[in-house]
Amino acid sequence: KLAGCTLFITGASRGIGKAIALKAAKDGANVVIAAKTAEPHPTLPGTIYTAAEEIEAAGGKALPCIVNVREEQQIINAVEKAVKTFGGIDILVNNASAISLTGTLETATKTVNLMMDVNVRGTYLTSKACLPYLRKSKNPHILNLSPPMNLNPMWFKNHCAYTISKYGMSMCVLGMAEEFRGEVAVNALWPKTAIHTAAMDMLGGAGIEKQCRKTDILADAAYCILTKPKTFTGNFIIDEVLLREEGVKNFDVYAIAPGHPLLPDFFLDVEIDTTAMKQERHGGAKVKTESAAAEPSGPVAETFRVIQGAVTEEYVRSTQGVFQFELSGDGGGTWYIDLKSKGGSAGFGKPPVTADVVMSMSSADFVKMFTGKLKPTLAFMSGKLRIKGNMALAIKLEKMLSQLNSKL
Repeated sequence: KLAGCTLFITGASRGIGKAIALKAAKDGANVVIAAKTAEPHPTLPGTIYTAAEEIEAAGGKALPCIVNVREEQQIINAVEKAVKTFGGIDILVNNASAISLTGTLETATKTVNLMMDVNVRGTYLTSKACLPYLRKSKNPHILNLSPPMNLNPMWFKNHCAYTISKYGMSMCVLGMAEEFRGEVAVNALWPKTAIHTAAMDMLGGAGIEKQCRKTDILADAAYCILTKPKTFTGNFIIDEVLLREEGVKNFDVYAIAPGHPLLPDFFLDVEIDTTAMKQERHGGAKVKTESAAAEPSGPVAETFRVIQGAVTEEYVRSTQGVFQFELSGDGGGTWYIDLKSKGGSAGFGKPPVTADVVMSMSSADFVKMFTGKLKPTLAFMSGKLRIKGNMALAIKLEKMLSQLNSKL
């Protein structure tokens, strides 16, 4: 279906952008790889040239272009080179993105600038540069990797700058879909669950991949969108929802660890609890069936009493971390779990030594988290839990929790 079509994809040297490129390449499409990485990165996989080799091996034609979307002239040069090489542009995928999940006071100005420049301005300028050529195509599409605009304050309070920048991409969809209706289709695509990429490894640390899906699910959903007529426009599409409508029934093929509970993605609070419940049932884990309004199973003090009794030298040896909890609501205040000092300890007040990780949340959610009713990663992604400090240690604590749940 995409044979002979030319796709201009930003950030296509790795991850989601490359997955979409490879899917199109199987049809014999031309792919412009507009990305920054020309020399191998010390920690991130792939360059525009290795991506080009993979695209051509898959059956497509590739044009690697060094493009930092913060630089308008680099965008314009790549667009002109694409048109000269392939005769035009049929599809633009705005995939390049920058992320920092930090609060207002913790986000450096240069980081704010990076997210605004890459996510909003880069998307806008790349669309502007491609649109004159897209309008000449028979079935042109712009696809932004951005979320539905959910104005629930919880998606702003912990990472205001990032949210503004991603919603800026979505506002480009809202405006351009109307502005170019009948000429160019403009849509947004977002994953229902976390996707395993280098960025997710950076955010979640070791072991996070088990809670993620492969980039293939977004590539398949993007292919469905890009092969629809240009009258299909102005939509904010969730990958799983679209693929179910297209008749896909087996989603295990997309999981990194089939059967393992999946982490819901940002900005989809309406579906968070049901997604987690479905995935846990699917994975065979026990799921409590109390209604959302049910009271927590016990007070904070009782939870810490049980934790103190359950701490072993093995937990201390394998964890080597001190956790401080700042809790609001009934039974709130400062509490700690010391899994670094000999023998370990837990209780009220500040820890005996400086904490490696400080977690802030409500006491009700804390009790739910320690009794297995609320997963820490889910609490973090949904804004119920704020974490400062060593993320890798926070993930170690989650592993300990899964062993403690039966006692709690």
